[in-house]
Order: sequence, then C-alpha cells, then structure tokens
Amino acid sequence: MTNKKRKRHSKNDASNNNQKSTSNKEQKITSPSTTKSTKSNGSSSFLEKMRARLSGGHFRMINEKLYTCTGKEALNYFREDSYLFNLYHEGYKTQMSNWPEKPVNVIIKWLKKQNPSFVVADFGCGEALISKSVKNTVFSLDLVSNNPDVIACDMANTPLDSSSADVAVFCLSLMGTNYQTYLEEAYRVLKPGGWLLIAEVKSRFDPNNGGADPEKFSKAISELGFSSVKSDVSNKMFILFYFTKKGKQNSKRKEIEWPSLKPCLYKRR
Repeated sequence: MTNKKRKRHSKNDASNNNQKSTSNKEQKITSPSTTKSTKSNGSSSFLEKMRARLSGGHFRMINEKLYTCTGKEALNYFREDSYLFNLYHEGYKTQMSNWPEKPVNVIIKWLKKQNPSFVVADFGCGEALISKSVKNTVFSLDLVSNNPDVIACDMANTPLDSSSADVAVFCLSLMGTNYQTYLEEAYRVLKPGGWLLIAEVKSRFDPNNGGADPEKFSKAISELGFSSVKSDVSNKMFILFYFTKKGKQNSKRKEIEWPSLKPCLYKRR
C-alpha cells in the first residue's frame, strides 16, 4: 500500500472517530431531557390515578348516602351543594362503563317499539338519556337540574298532573329508604293501563345475600294497583320488571308490606 493511501485511510478514520464522538455528545445532551419527559409522564399518570381514586371515593360516599336516606333528605343534600350531584354522576358513569349492557338502553329499545304518542315520566333521569333518544314526550325528573329539560323535585312529590303519563320509568333510581312513596307517585301520574318499568341491580333482589324477594316486591306493587306483566332476569347485572296500572283501584286496599331493598354499596378500595 502506498503512503498516499495510508494517509487517506488515516483521514477517514479520524473523520469517523469525530462523528462517533459527536454522536456520543448528542446522546449525552438529549438523554437528560428524555429522562425528564419520562418522569413528567409518570408523575402525570400518578396524579391522574390519584384524582380518579379520590373521585371514586366521593362517589361511593354519596352513593351510600342516597341509599340510606329518604328522598326528601337527598333533595336537601344536593340543594346544599349541587356540585356533589355532578360528582355522583361522574362516578356513576365510570361504574356503568363496566357493564356489558346498560338497562337504560334496554328501556329505550322497548319505548321505540311503543306508540310514539306515549307520554313518559322518567323518575331519576340522570343525564336524561331517554328524553334524548326517543320521539316521545318525556318528563325527565331528578333531584338536581343542570338541564332546562330536567325537572328538579322529590320523586315522591312531582309537579306532574294525575293520570298524565302512559309510561313511568325507574332506571336504577329506587334508592331512598322511602322508595314505596316514589311508586305511589308513579301510580298517581299514570293513566289506567299505563306502563311501569323498573330496572334495578340484581343483587338487590337476591334473598340469599340480604336482598328482597322479587316475588314479594312484585306482590307489593300489585297490591298498590298494578298487574305484573313479566320480569326479565336474563341480564347478569340487572333485573327489569314490567307492570301495567289496573283500571280501578280497590278502595278497601289493606296496608302494603313493602320489602326492604338492599342498598347497592360499592366496596372501598
């Protein structure tokens, strides 16, 4: 090999070494910022988890309150701080996201098969999904109204006229200790022959685990003045009752023995 060729190789080797050195310097410069970004993302993720945990804790606290007080007490509770109502529904949506099928969607499908002229009273409407999903006239009722289409009231004392509705819906909303007064109100606002639909968490009707006997529950509602049409227990998460209002109420009706519905409480983590 000639001396010229050797010199060329030496220059090339030096150039390669300089490139490697520059590359290593660049790596040293960029790696700290990458580490900071990773730490930042990790910190952000941790904060998000903490916020979700705190939000979940508030939801469980409010949820327990609603299941263990009267409707009037719940109304006053949210009137004192309506923000709690928003907190509750955010937690409720998170819980519902884990359900393979939501009862409100089953009820909406059923309503779409009925006469669109039917007037619906949605007791405990939440985000008023029924009103947003059907052509029917829907009176959306709940404890707090953040929507001009939602009527804020006690479910036992609504502003609806007697015999003004064709369908009354309770979708996971028989929460108060005086739940029977909600059903009495539904009877008042329904027309003779009107439908009463009740969707509730299945565990509330499991007698083996402290829940109410579904037959005793249906019997109590029948004594109120309804006829039981069917009970749908096909879903693993909830049970759906269908009743119709009888044409005439028995004037000598005896006192109804309402079964105690098991509160649907979520475990603290």
